[in-house]
Amino acid sequence: MAGLVAAPRSGFAQAPMSQVSAYAFRFEGLSGDAIALADFADKPILVVNTASQCGYTPQYTGLQALWARYRDRGLMIIGVPSNDFGGQEPGGASEIAKTAHDEYHVTFPLAAKASVKGAAAHPFYRWAATERPLETPRWNFHKYLIGRDGRLKAAFTSAVDPSDPGVIVAIETELRT
Repeated sequence: MAGLVAAPRSGFAQAPMSQVSAYAFRFEGLSGDAIALADFADKPILVVNTASQCGYTPQYTGLQALWARYRDRGLMIIGVPSNDFGGQEPGGASEIAKTAHDEYHVTFPLAAKASVKGAAAHPFYRWAATERPLETPRWNFHKYLIGRDGRLKAAFTSAVDPSDPGVIVAIETELRT
């Protein structure tokens, strides 16, 4: 499972899990509506930082395929456009929507553009960095899988395609629990 960010081996410090779950967070939607993670309690959620002008942008196709395959079983996917890596999301909401909706036919929810790293990161991404400090986004299309319990269950690097067997197994495991 290349690209899956594994838990640290014994001897490495892992931050203790906080009392806060992913359900404490919300994103502003691309069209202004709120996307509250609590609205998807008891469902697995794949949160992916996206960009319109990235070499990984074609992963929108794979994310849409996951959404089509698993949404009726409870999977939620949320795209979070970010300009943090290489300035690859320079446009506003209309440009982001044009790429995602018109070019890649994305129908899963998209958040408004947000920062995903550093002090200015969206609170969800600051929480995720605290939960799993070795598994933070290093580029666009980093994927976090939130379990049905609201806890961070897996992280997949940008190079891991949404159709990768490791992603599929992790999602199916969460759908079964």
